[in-house]
Amino acid sequence: MTSFLNPNSSIGEVDLHLFNEGRHEKLWQALGAHVKRDNNGILIGTAFSVWAPNASAVSLIHDNNFWDKNTNPMVRIGTSGIWETFLPNVGPGLKYKYAICSSWGQWVDHADPMARQCEVPPSTASIVNESEYKWGDDNWMSARKNFESWRSPVSVYEVHLGSWKVGLSYKELAVELIEYIKSQGFTHVEFLPVTEHPYAPSWGYQVTGFFAPTSRFGTPDEFKFLVDQLHNAGIGVILDWVPAHFPKDEWALAKFDGTALYEHADPRQGEHPDWGTLVFNFGRREVRNFLVASALYWLEEFHIDGLRVDAVASMLYLDYSRKEGEWVPNSFGGRENLEAADFLKEATSTAYKSHPGIMMIAEESTAWPGVTKDTGMGGLGFGYKWNMGWMHDTLQYLSHEPIHRMYHHNEITFSILYAWSENFMLPLSHDEVVHGKGALVNKFPGDRWQKLAQLRALYGYMWSHPGKKLLFMGSEFAQNDEWNASDGLQWYLTQFDEHKGVQKVVADINQKYRATESLWQRDNFPNGFQWLVGNDGAANIIAYARWSDTGGLLISVTNWSPVPHENYRMYFPKPGKYREVLNTDDLKYGGSGILNSDVVVGPDNHGTFRVPPMATIWLELV
Repeated sequence: MTSFLNPNSSIGEVDLHLFNEGRHEKLWQALGAHVKRDNNGILIGTAFSVWAPNASAVSLIHDNNFWDKNTNPMVRIGTSGIWETFLPNVGPGLKYKYAICSSWGQWVDHADPMARQCEVPPSTASIVNESEYKWGDDNWMSARKNFESWRSPVSVYEVHLGSWKVGLSYKELAVELIEYIKSQGFTHVEFLPVTEHPYAPSWGYQVTGFFAPTSRFGTPDEFKFLVDQLHNAGIGVILDWVPAHFPKDEWALAKFDGTALYEHADPRQGEHPDWGTLVFNFGRREVRNFLVASALYWLEEFHIDGLRVDAVASMLYLDYSRKEGEWVPNSFGGRENLEAADFLKEATSTAYKSHPGIMMIAEESTAWPGVTKDTGMGGLGFGYKWNMGWMHDTLQYLSHEPIHRMYHHNEITFSILYAWSENFMLPLSHDEVVHGKGALVNKFPGDRWQKLAQLRALYGYMWSHPGKKLLFMGSEFAQNDEWNASDGLQWYLTQFDEHKGVQKVVADINQKYRATESLWQRDNFPNGFQWLVGNDGAANIIAYARWSDTGGLLISVTNWSPVPHENYRMYFPKPGKYREVLNTDDLKYGGSGILNSDVVVGPDNHGTFRVPPMATIWLELV
């Protein structure tokens, strides 16, 4: 439907109605820059529209008018707060901004909040974009509609695009990254934010372009190519999405129309004390609409398979990182940000409704109830929650000298007490290998061999523990130094046997994990897990069984001590012959080579086998 103003507008009456209601789920099709063509594909021009309700004037500035605010003034559409104009004979590639005049007469130039392409930072202009990409992932997208992630293997490789290998473009990554992920056996890749951001050391977490993939690595269509190729290689794509906050850059969203439009005016609500950023006003329907539409945009236009929502805890609590007197209680006098909770419910429910088979994942580090419970039952509606407790307790346990671990045995067993309180993903993420925390391999005590052995054992344990998996890049080959976003990974290490061994064990674990239903089919149900050895703290040993729907059985045994056990006797759920299908102490991984032939379990359901030092073994009923 055409606008009241001109036949080439991108905004019609329905768009205005939905926008005013805060329910325009495809907002990017109405606001922003839209190229117009006739029925023969001949360029007519480009329509521009922007929401700036408190501005006294708005003007389109761009390359063709020499960035002069007097040349292309925009017109307000009724009382909507939306301004628009049309440039004839102008198409893709034009660089532009909006010059916005406040109610007191101050002009500030802003990038388009709805821009679908941006200049390469540090330049900040928006670029008129028109996609010409033809997708080739129909089979993947059709199958995704019926994908039940909670009953499927999910093993995620977390990647920062700029430092996986420095200097690669989206198109180059579509070759090298895909080849590598396939060789390592991961089911999904998760990209740290690709949304446009001016400050590279923020790793993408200070977003200025919520609808634009960063131009550092290529065009939006080239990013689509990367996703397309990943899908055709059988790899799902998850994006980090950051609706919690945004930077204060005056050319971006901050005081967009001269007022606190996207943020709260009160700094006790509108400023984030830790990150020097601004907090979205989740109670404003237009802002909620903007953010929900951003989530849907990536799912719809880029065929993204899941969103990991960053810093959810900072959104849910009004007193997050604030002292007494530095925050404003909710209407009931509490610390819960009820408006943020409602926004998250809207985002997750709308995403799942519109795109069945995707995953919405919360990085939430508190005990907020029902993060992964359905919104109809009062939950936030996420599919998964990062299990930060498991991560913290596991790394804390492994930081102790083995001789002292017996006194901290609860740290390695505690996670099972709440393993089914939410749908969990187990993360060993980028946050654990930066800011002085060191590389993963160096978090453990002992000599070099022991450090590598414990890392291999950790992966065997992690992949057998209930919950989906996520591992940050570099950890799969035991990078020696902590991650530095300005440098590439230490790929030269993979020429050495000790690093090859870790790399190979991760690949083998992933291969076996994907093929073994008992390791993932009942992740979210307690009947998929059975303790076999949970109280042998003196030996630093834990053992448990994982079950599939059809009675498939895998036994996981981990010895966290440097002492091998040649004749370890243990209860098994079923008698019979068990075959060792994984042993992280295998010589081919850099271990000591203490392996098992078939383990025979008699009618008394007990069997005796070898338990190697600082290793995880998997046993499968033949």
